[in-house]
Amino acid sequence: MSTAAAKELIAGGVPLSYLELGAGAPILLLHGAAGLPPDAPFLGGLAALGRVIAPTHPGFGHAVLPDWIDGVDDLAYIYLDLLEALDLRDVTVIGCSMGGWIAAEMASLAPSAYRALVLVGAMGIKPPEGDIADQAIVSYIDYPRSGFHDQAAFAAIYGDVTTDQLEAWDIAREMSFRTAWKPYMYSQTLPHLLGGVRCPALVVWGDDDRIVPISAGHAYAEALPGATLTTIPACGHFAEMEKPDAVAGLAIDFLTRS
Repeated sequence: MSTAAAKELIAGGVPLSYLELGAGAPILLLHGAAGLPPDAPFLGGLAALGRVIAPTHPGFGHAVLPDWIDGVDDLAYIYLDLLEALDLRDVTVIGCSMGGWIAAEMASLAPSAYRALVLVGAMGIKPPEGDIADQAIVSYIDYPRSGFHDQAAFAAIYGDVTTDQLEAWDIAREMSFRTAWKPYMYSQTLPHLLGGVRCPALVVWGDDDRIVPISAGHAYAEALPGATLTTIPACGHFAEMEKPDAVAGLAIDFLTRS
């Protein structure tokens, strides 16, 4: 797999770091609460289809977090400005977990602006059945562990979890609470705005997602006109890391048909 290039720019007045890989049609990839390692196979899988741009959310890792950011919609506006800064048009937006929520907010703000929308285990909608797992009541390591069906897959990615990784998860948790605490990890208005989205949409869910119940996936599929929901067997919440080939394959098949 080719090495992703690390780049930086200013969007929405905020310094952003992002990885870029591949060439062709633009794909904006928005990571989830656990982040996405630079060498993640999912990046390479998508790069076979186009130019992948994968930013680090403000406040995650060592990224700058401006004082004014206090909601997921703020992040959506920043990424809308990122697309303008890079002069990208007809973009496919792929969002995973919390990144899926940001992607959905972007689509609601610009319903006709995108080529396609792919949501993987997306937060942002209150599950009709069950609840989104509360990371405040578990340890920094138990929360990402719970996002994998197969603990061997977790170990293959993170190995012996380092202090730096624990710190990164701690920072990500703080950012999640700051932007999505009340109500926790969903928007009361988003479901009512998704009906105006005009791009094709694919919703992907692990069939053993213990962080966001699959009922939220059904809710997304119902709210987005013409959307389809596809589940991945023996897979947890962080499907893009646990089953990267399956998720990339579904996205590529969907985009080549859209």
